[in-house]
Amino acid sequence: MASETALPTRIERLSELAHNMWWSWHRSSRAVFTSLDYPLWSLSGHNPVKILQDIPPARLRQAAHDSAFLELYDRAIGELDSDVVRNDHWFARAHPNHKNRTIAYFSAEFALHNSLPIYAGGLGILAGDLLKEASDLGLPLVGVGLMYPQGYFQQQIGPDGWQQEVYRQLDFRSTPLLPVRALPGGICSPLTSIRLGERDVYLGAYLVRVGRVELYLVCTDVEGNSPEDRELTSRLYTAERVRRLQQEMVLGIGGVKILEALDIRPEIWHGNEGHTAFMMMERIRRGVEEGRSFEDALDKVRSSTVFTTHTPVPAGHDVFAFDMMDEHLRGYWQMEGADRDALLALGQQDAATHQFNMTAFALRTSAKSNAVSKLHKAVTQKMWHMVWPDRKEEDVPITHVTNGVHLPTWLAFEIAELYDRHLGKQWSAHSDEPATFDKVRNIPDRELWAARREVKQKLITAMTLRAQDCWASGRCNGQQALAMGALFEPSSLTIGFVRRFTEYKRPTLLFQDIERLKRIVKDPWSPVQIVFAGKSHPADEASKRLLQDAYRASLDHDFFGRIAFVEDYDMHIARLLVRGVDVWLNTPRRPREASGTSGMKACMNGVLHLSVPDGWWPEGYNGTNGWTISDESLSWNPEQEDERDSVALYELLEQEIIPLYYERDRYGVPHRWLERVRSAMISISPQFSARRMMKEYVEEMYLPLLEPKLPPR
Repeated sequence: MASETALPTRIERLSELAHNMWWSWHRSSRAVFTSLDYPLWSLSGHNPVKILQDIPPARLRQAAHDSAFLELYDRAIGELDSDVVRNDHWFARAHPNHKNRTIAYFSAEFALHNSLPIYAGGLGILAGDLLKEASDLGLPLVGVGLMYPQGYFQQQIGPDGWQQEVYRQLDFRSTPLLPVRALPGGICSPLTSIRLGERDVYLGAYLVRVGRVELYLVCTDVEGNSPEDRELTSRLYTAERVRRLQQEMVLGIGGVKILEALDIRPEIWHGNEGHTAFMMMERIRRGVEEGRSFEDALDKVRSSTVFTTHTPVPAGHDVFAFDMMDEHLRGYWQMEGADRDALLALGQQDAATHQFNMTAFALRTSAKSNAVSKLHKAVTQKMWHMVWPDRKEEDVPITHVTNGVHLPTWLAFEIAELYDRHLGKQWSAHSDEPATFDKVRNIPDRELWAARREVKQKLITAMTLRAQDCWASGRCNGQQALAMGALFEPSSLTIGFVRRFTEYKRPTLLFQDIERLKRIVKDPWSPVQIVFAGKSHPADEASKRLLQDAYRASLDHDFFGRIAFVEDYDMHIARLLVRGVDVWLNTPRRPREASGTSGMKACMNGVLHLSVPDGWWPEGYNGTNGWTISDESLSWNPEQEDERDSVALYELLEQEIIPLYYERDRYGVPHRWLERVRSAMISISPQFSARRMMKEYVEEMYLPLLEPKLPPR
């Protein structure tokens, strides 16, 4: 087993490279580890820290004298130093007066890479992409989240199609986690404490380096805590209400105290979703403790706070009864500055409701609040009109910053190589500028089609290997292995439905007319393959039944093996899927998709989006870059909506999508299909890049708070 001390002097900074998540979105850095030992790279789940643990010392000594490897190593280290150390990034150039003013970004989850599985889904993916883009742009941002040693569950599908949840303890040694002020043995040291009820719970933190950005993950598994409290943050998004409240107190109140213990003093505080609202509460209490009146303390907190809401469904927002709040905040209410009645009132949706709504509290204590798409803004203004009852609905002070995705993370290597050749080596630095992608029109059809076929082949190969491994391990029978896509082929039109399984996303809309669907997929001249992937929340029995329905379809012999379910959806398989399918299907009930980002990733890779007009798609669709199912009408009950949308979906497949895909020249190139592929790449890439999103947050949300006066609220 190699350790950090075993690294030869010539390549001793391999450890530094492995422990900064910067490597995960820079091709030069990944090339170092793939060339060091590709089999280990695959077996480790693309985890550089794990590679450095397991690689034979002889291979490291050999690499230290290998001129080809050293060239890759020196290039990656040079790029890391240039990117992390230099001070001429976009933010410093555009806003030099603010380059040293810290922005704190709180989120319940961060998805940076599958080797650090402390995320559940879209909220974490968005937060991770935001940190990476903040690093690329040179924003003085620090992230704050929770450390979940068991993370979110790993999914296994039983022979009957029922989801089973498996929790595994994270091996901290194989992660880039760095304990802050570690005790002997690498144990996280207590840095501060919070009051939960009448007891103190001690908090430590782990540091994750994300390029220039530092992410601190608060943990309760520290010395001095009871066994129960040490397990407090063990799992992500527990359904148990008491544990959920306690976790959010650790995140919000504890996160503020951790930053104070580290002498980090933000001037802007950004809360990502209602889970973070206790961050505002603690800062109000501190303002009163310092001698301000409650209103003055509230105004000061509000003037430095940004809040983003992602959930367009009332049931998706955390609400806690006052009795539960009193039980767990009893000790907190006794602290100087904690005005119990005033603080609880800020979280009431109305005076008659004795419940504390985390989102309502966050909205009332933030100067800038935003939804995550243009359509979501209107939905959110209507949902939270009661917070500002004296205003017209359209005047509710909630704006929108439409989500974006981090191109270097999600773009396939093959597409990035095309861009290097045809757009210029610096295209990534200008990924939010539409002119950057105009040259995509000049990429020859044969080159573009060859790249798309290569990316698709990677997906099919990965699905086949997963099926083989499952069967070889004895965990799956032969029928289950076939259901995982063992019969898929790269020449068939492949549709992906890949997202969290829940009722409003309608994962089984395709099965409304099962016989019609069978005719579509079984056509011998123009076959269609459909791949499903996604997890249901462990406590959501109805969604598990929908997942079971999709899985059972993959077992149906009448589908000829043309439906598959890929289990244990994570960032690794997500990257393969958003790059490798031909069509990305999105069918939520309108208007319940706040934004969505998976379709953006797909379009940027040349995958065509097929979606109802919800979330980000009404902003993205231009008539030539994908397809829209039905229209924006909402005057339907669920049964009518399903009938209307399924018929429209079948017609699009039969009359437009399938014929267009199989319309080829004598060399097998689908020129008219590629016209739409180009349109998707050109129109979606700049408009929905994380670079555009982060610049909007800076210009529209952060700077107005750094440069008062604020508009009246």
